[in-house]
Amino acid sequence: MSSHNESILREPLVTGKDITYAKVTDDILLPVENKPNKAWWIGFIVAALGALLWVVSVGYTFWTGIGAWGLNKTVGWAWDITDFVWWVGIGHAGTLISAVLLLFRQNWRNSINRSAEAMTIFAVICAATYVVAHMGRPWLAYWIFPLPNQFGSLWVNFHSPLVWDAFAISTYFTVSLVFWYCGLLPDIATVRDRATGVKQKVYKVLSFGWNGSVKTWQRFEIVSLILAGISTPLVLSVHTIVSMDFATSVIPGWHTTIFPPYFVAGAIFSGFAMVQTLLLILRKVMNFENYITMFHIESMNKIIMVTGSIVGIAYLTELFIAWYSGSEYEMYAFANRIAGPYAWAYWAMMTCNVISPQLFWFKKIRTSIPISWVLSIVVNIGMWFERFVIIVTSLHRDYLPSSWAMFYPTWVDVGIFVGSIGLFFTLFLLFLRFLPGIAIAEVKLLLKSASLQQKTKLAQEGAFPDEQVKFFQDSLTKYDSVSEEDIKALDVRK
Repeated sequence: MSSHNESILREPLVTGKDITYAKVTDDILLPVENKPNKAWWIGFIVAALGALLWVVSVGYTFWTGIGAWGLNKTVGWAWDITDFVWWVGIGHAGTLISAVLLLFRQNWRNSINRSAEAMTIFAVICAATYVVAHMGRPWLAYWIFPLPNQFGSLWVNFHSPLVWDAFAISTYFTVSLVFWYCGLLPDIATVRDRATGVKQKVYKVLSFGWNGSVKTWQRFEIVSLILAGISTPLVLSVHTIVSMDFATSVIPGWHTTIFPPYFVAGAIFSGFAMVQTLLLILRKVMNFENYITMFHIESMNKIIMVTGSIVGIAYLTELFIAWYSGSEYEMYAFANRIAGPYAWAYWAMMTCNVISPQLFWFKKIRTSIPISWVLSIVVNIGMWFERFVIIVTSLHRDYLPSSWAMFYPTWVDVGIFVGSIGLFFTLFLLFLRFLPGIAIAEVKLLLKSASLQQKTKLAQEGAFPDEQVKFFQDSLTKYDSVSEEDIKALDVRK
């Protein structure tokens, strides 16, 4: 009997009693079908004020020019490119969770992929705004697209490496958007069938005629796998191309071949940290504790720990390569990072990105929700500092001492960055208001195999050896959504 069921040694992905298909639908659609609660309104108002700050700051930039930023003749890139690379990096985890884990048939993705995909879309939107903003002449933004060349040899911008970013990010955004929306179709159809009036008509249009037939589900599965196969290389290619903006230059600190894998690892690192930040709030505010379990939190913490270690190795490799090169300019660039005027930013980066993730080696910290949430924010702060260190510290000391300069951000720099975070959360909260934050259809797949309810039932029927049941009980003690009564229920034998 047990051979036809998931091993009890695997931790449950869905907890709670009396979980039925109908209850899953009701729980997940509760925020969509009812008026938003107080917590949502507070979050939305704060985020909307942040988005308003972004509108004001970007508007002021367009009106006065990028001289409104703290840039100078030496430091021509600073907070604008720092924020751009940071947002692109955050957008990586969604595709990784959705596509790569789908191809590897990892069921723990089912509860978190929807929000992670939405995060990807909104992070890339925030990144794209910087591309236009830092051009200085936004009315010429169409030059970055492969339009028919009407300018003859004057169209010099098409030869710029920044065009690679336009291609990479637009491709990434398009594929991620299609992947996300295709996954939404069954759930939108569920909302449509339960809605009335105008709301039903809107969701009817959005559901694209989904009817839930066997043929429809077959095509859904095929399309999901195809899009996952297309998306997986994009996880590697997009941030590789972004890193080449730096690696193809000859500036000390940038001219290095380690950047592509280093940037990809950092992107996955910061992306998972942001997923953790969002989901820990989501599960508490939306009462999703039964669907986003401790296993999900611990698994993401493990990935953060591994990718943080890879990033730490990359930092040390950079230092070794600078020393081994024998180039006085390269060695000075890194010595300046460690002990120069921006040393505080370098050591903040090392502390947040290398040291703090190592705390996840300890199980108590790895399974502590408050500490996990704080550390996920610390990681994203550290990743922002990493981008800042790479860009600003490599530029502010030119070859001639007369060209040495410091960068000091203006209120516009700060406003655009803080405002972009507000824009991101505004979009994310609107998504949670009108669309299911968890994939309903995919969670339902877990009920008959990976739920605590099903495993308890099988254990009571004697389907598993006693020592395995005992091991399973011990693993449940870390779950905040599992009571002592639920654990004791596994001891009962019929």
